[in-house]
Amino acid sequence: MFELFEKAALTGLGFLSLSQKKAEELLNELKEKYKVSEEEGKAFLDKMQGMAKESRERITEIAESEVKKAMDRLGLVTREEFDRLQKRVDALETRPRDVEPGESC
Repeated sequence: MFELFEKAALTGLGFLSLSQKKAEELLNELKEKYKVSEEEGKAFLDKMQGMAKESRERITEIAESEVKKAMDRLGLVTREEFDRLQKRVDALETRPRDVEPGESC
């Protein structure tokens, strides 16, 4: 029984990337080795997929948060901020000037 839980834990995090074929193979193994019914096996696999999805989403949230903190510490701007500033610079560069370079006020 420990082997079942060990396999579940090891495959849990990467479960979303399992192909349909691999999921079916795992389901068949559960049915054969542990006498799990098809419904129980599918329920177990669904639960593992849900846990893996939640884990992946949480890891993504943490990674994004840490990257944002690092960018703030380094004084870097986001892509949105950069694009906004680029538009302002472009607008200022194309705006007509009142005084030509070299002329006095």
